[in-house]
Amino acid sequence: MSSSPHLPADVQTLQEWVRARDLIIEQLKSEIFRLRRWQYGQSSEQLAAIDQLQLALDDLGPAPKVSPAAPASVPATVTAEPNKQAKVVPLRRAPRALPSHLPRRTIVHSTGHCDCPACGGVLRQMGEDVSEQLHFVPGYFEVIRHVRPKLSCRACSTIVQALAPLRPIARGMATAGLLAQVLIAKYADHCPLYRQSQIYHRSGVELDRATLAAWVAESAKLLAPLAAAIGRYVMRAEKVHADDTPVPVLEPGRGKTRAARVWTYVRDDRPSGGSDPPAVWYQYSPDRKSERPQRHLRNFSGILQADAYSGFAPLYQKGRIVEAACWAHARRKFFDLFKRHRSPVTEEAIRRIGEFYAIEKQIRGKPPEERLRVRVAETLPRLEALHEWLTATLRQTSGKSALGKAIKYTLVRWDAMTLFTRDGRAEIDNNTAEREIRSVVMGRRNYLFQGSDHGGDNAAIIYSLINTAKLNGVEPYAYMKAVLERIADHPINHIEELLPWQLNLNPAESQSLAA
Repeated sequence: MSSSPHLPADVQTLQEWVRARDLIIEQLKSEIFRLRRWQYGQSSEQLAAIDQLQLALDDLGPAPKVSPAAPASVPATVTAEPNKQAKVVPLRRAPRALPSHLPRRTIVHSTGHCDCPACGGVLRQMGEDVSEQLHFVPGYFEVIRHVRPKLSCRACSTIVQALAPLRPIARGMATAGLLAQVLIAKYADHCPLYRQSQIYHRSGVELDRATLAAWVAESAKLLAPLAAAIGRYVMRAEKVHADDTPVPVLEPGRGKTRAARVWTYVRDDRPSGGSDPPAVWYQYSPDRKSERPQRHLRNFSGILQADAYSGFAPLYQKGRIVEAACWAHARRKFFDLFKRHRSPVTEEAIRRIGEFYAIEKQIRGKPPEERLRVRVAETLPRLEALHEWLTATLRQTSGKSALGKAIKYTLVRWDAMTLFTRDGRAEIDNNTAEREIRSVVMGRRNYLFQGSDHGGDNAAIIYSLINTAKLNGVEPYAYMKAVLERIADHPINHIEELLPWQLNLNPAESQSLAA
C-alpha cells in the first residue's frame, strides 16, 4: 500500500500548496477543453453558438476559482434582440432554370399511334409540354491522334512535314488538360493521387499512382518560374500577411513522419482601397527555424501582419519591417476561456474587441487616409479604455492562470496590436493569411502527408498558382490548362505575362467551367 504524500504542517503553507495544485488542475482542464473543441467542436467563434463539449467535462467537477470576481463595471447581462417579423415562405417554389450553356439531348415521348383512341380520327399536334432534368455523365477520356502527313517533291525528292506539336511534358502522353485536371483534383479539390487512380480506373484507363506523381513533379518543374514571379510580386508590396502550418512529411526508411512547415505570404490591398491584383506565395521548409521566414522575407520592407511566432522577431530589429499583430489571435484566447467558464470577464473582453471589428466593417475598402481618420476618432479611445481595463483586471488575477496569460498576451504586444490606429494600410488582424493557409490544412487532412521534401516544394509551387488564380476570380482549371499549354516554350524573361491577371483566357471556356 502506497504511503500518502507529505503535507505541509502549517495552514498558510498548506493553503498555498492547494492553490498551486488547483491552478495546475485548472490549466490542464482548460487545455483538454481547448483540444476537444479544436478537434470536435464548431469552428465558429460566435457568442451565440452553444458548445456541446461542456457536457463532456461535467464529470470533471466544478473548476476551482483561481481569479477574483469581475470588477463591478463589467456587465453580465445580454440584451435579446426584438422579435423579427416571420418570413413568408411560398407554398411552391418556381422551377429552377438550368444553365443555358449545357448541351441538350432531346427525347421525344410519342403516344405510339396517330389515330384518336376515342373516334378513330386523325390526330394533329396542338402543342407540347417540355420539362428538363439535370443529368450527370462521369468524366470521360478521349484520345487525340496527331496525324502529320509526309509530302514529297517528285522533282527534287524533298520531304515536307509539319512539326510535331509541343507537349507540356516531353514525350509524355498527357495533354495540358489532363495535367491540369490531376493538379486541380489534388491541390484544389484535395483528392489524393491514389484516389484519382481509382476514379480513372472506373473510366477504363489505367493510370497508376507513380505515373500521376511523376506528372505532378514534371508540371511543378515547369511552373516553378511562374511561382517565383508571384513571390517577387508579393514581396514588392508595402504590406504582407504571413502565416504557417505544419505538414507531416514521410521519413524514408523509418516508417513514420516528421513535422515540416508550409508558409504563406499574401499581398492583398483591397481592404484598404488598393487596386493592385492580390496574390499569395507559398514556401515549404523542412522545419520551423527562424532562418526560414528570414530567407523568405529578405527582399521585403514594410508592414508584416503575422502572429506572435518568435521566429519573426529578428525581422523587426533593424526597422526595415514593422510588426502588426493580430487581434483575432488575442480574441481567440478570451473566446476559448469563455466557452469553458462563461465568465463575465471574458465576455466583456470579447464584447470590447467586437466593437473594433464593427468599426472596421464600416471602413473596409476605404482609402488608408479615411480608415486612419475613423480609427483615430472611434477605435483609439476604445483601445485606451480596453488597456486600462485589462491592466486593472490583471492586478486582481493570477498571472499564471489562463486568464492572466490571455491578458498578458495582449498587453505585452500592445504596440504591435495598435499599429492599425497609426497606419491606415495595416489591418486589424491576420485573417487574410489564415484564409489562404486553409487549403493546405484541408489537403493535409486528405492526403495525410507529403512523400518527401521535394514533394513539399512541388506543393508550394502549385498552391501558389491555384490560390492566386482564385484570389483574382479566375477559374483555376481553365488557368492551369492555359498555362501548361504555353509555358513550355514561353520566354523566361516574359514569364509575368502568364500571371492570372495578365493571361487572356478563352472567355467561353472560362465561363463554362466556372458555371
